[in-house]
Amino acid sequence: MPLKIYGLSLSTCTRRVAVVCKEKGIPYELISVDLTKGDQKAPSFTTHQPFGQVPYIDDDGFILYESRAIGRYLAKKYADQGTPNLVPAEPKAEALFEQAVSIEISNFDPFASKIGFERVFKLFYGRQTDEARVAELATTLNAKLDGYEAILGKQKYLAGDNLTLADLFHLPAGSTLLGPAGYAHLLEKRPNVARWWNDISSRPAWLAVKDGA
Repeated sequence: MPLKIYGLSLSTCTRRVAVVCKEKGIPYELISVDLTKGDQKAPSFTTHQPFGQVPYIDDDGFILYESRAIGRYLAKKYADQGTPNLVPAEPKAEALFEQAVSIEISNFDPFASKIGFERVFKLFYGRQTDEARVAELATTLNAKLDGYEAILGKQKYLAGDNLTLADLFHLPAGSTLLGPAGYAHLLEKRPNVARWWNDISSRPAWLAVKDGA
């Protein structure tokens, strides 16, 4: 039975799970959840995801939510197939991986995702962008990316010289930031960040899901 992902095809977190599936060669079935109708708040959904957010997975009866937790679970369960070592096992390498994931959660996603929300997803719901808020978020993210430039000037990826989930986790929000949100220059003006972004965003797994899981 294929893995079931309950989510919205274009949502940031749903695509975060989907790209891990593609990297690991995991077949999945997307069960579409219509956020515009509030399906994620229905009792049938919140029974499995109590916060009413997408996605969650059903892996033959095993229910799991939170996209980064799902990514870790899938990378470990299917460690022997697809792209190797997305979650390193050696203690020091794993610690550097966890450090890199913390960087993404603390220094990238809160700002990139909120810019995407203001510039793209608000319009989807017929609301108006708060450009002052966007400018504030962009200023903060711009400063954070100086840290990325320093890290990536010393190594190929955020956790070292091998690709991990920490890199892949950036793709959905980063893609929105560079594309429809109109902030490509934040990454492109930094040579090490640009090199890293071009590498991870051109991977076949991401190209397969970037326009929809």
